[in-house]
Amino acid sequence: MAESKPFSGIERRQSPGIRVDMPEGSEVSVFHELGKALTSSLQLDQVLRTIMEKINEVLRPDTWSLLLMDEAKNELYFQIATGVGAEALRDVRIKLGQGIAGWVAQSGEPVVVPDTTQDSRFFSKVDEKTKVETRSIVAVPVRFRDQCLGVIELINCVGPEGFGARDLALLEALADYAAIAIENARHVHRIHELTIKDDCTSLYNARHMNFMLDTEIYRSNRYAFEFSLIFIDLDHFKAVNDTHGHLMGSKLLGEVGDLIKDHCRVIDLAFRYGGDEFVILLPQTSKENACSVANRLHKLIRENVWLKDVGLNVHITSSVGIASYPGDSKTKADLLHLADEAMYNVKNTTRDAVAAASLGVLPGSK
Repeated sequence: MAESKPFSGIERRQSPGIRVDMPEGSEVSVFHELGKALTSSLQLDQVLRTIMEKINEVLRPDTWSLLLMDEAKNELYFQIATGVGAEALRDVRIKLGQGIAGWVAQSGEPVVVPDTTQDSRFFSKVDEKTKVETRSIVAVPVRFRDQCLGVIELINCVGPEGFGARDLALLEALADYAAIAIENARHVHRIHELTIKDDCTSLYNARHMNFMLDTEIYRSNRYAFEFSLIFIDLDHFKAVNDTHGHLMGSKLLGEVGDLIKDHCRVIDLAFRYGGDEFVILLPQTSKENACSVANRLHKLIRENVWLKDVGLNVHITSSVGIASYPGDSKTKADLLHLADEAMYNVKNTTRDAVAAASLGVLPGSK
């Protein structure tokens, strides 16, 4: 890789080959503005765009982008991209170690590539996608402690005199600001999740259920939608705790929560109501359709083998109740009561069945 020539002061590129000295006081101004952005807003996109605008203002690349790490897939995706061909990058993913950006994410080291034709790491398929010729690349990792959160990549900003040490230092400092913004946003997200999620099952909690029910009642009244509630109670769950211990009981609840999530639509909301009780909110769903969903979940719970990965192979059944809005009730409290009552009608008689408000135990659910 060719060495770039260092130069004194921070300089702004107006166009390839033309440089205008940027006073060092302006560098302080850039950091001052970014500091204000970080302390005045927890909106990640807003802060990141401020950071990237400063990069554009100071370094004048043809295209600049911020790629974030998808930790589950070990891939980078384009969170922000501007310039010619930016729209084509929306669905592009880059594997860890692939291309210049992938190499930077993997190594944690910044890189300046004055001529991409001379660098074997260059990933030409991105150019094929954007229809833009990448002549040079500058990329720096966005790191928080020892973790790489992403990569900032500048395209075609290396002029005839190279890319100076102060330019690179500024870019790395801006990447640090991006890392702080990303971590702040993640902390806020985690705190928010703690207030609405159940630790054991990762489903929403009862507090959030009450809020979402109010929201759904408002939507249903405004747009004349029906919606339905399904209550699920696990039969003889106490026996699981007594036989295998509370740790295995909690694990079983987590597995049931996963099954419910996996068999819900995107618009459905699943909650742990308390103990071994679960609630599913089905927006825009009639009682008839809710009965079909409840029967399917009831059958899945009965036929599944639980705690297989720890060698216990537990079988359980469930008692299920259904109520719909506005057909069964037009108030939240009464709707919850009716769904709960339908479930307890099963629980206190046959168990292992599905019942609906005003319909009783559904034929074929036993």
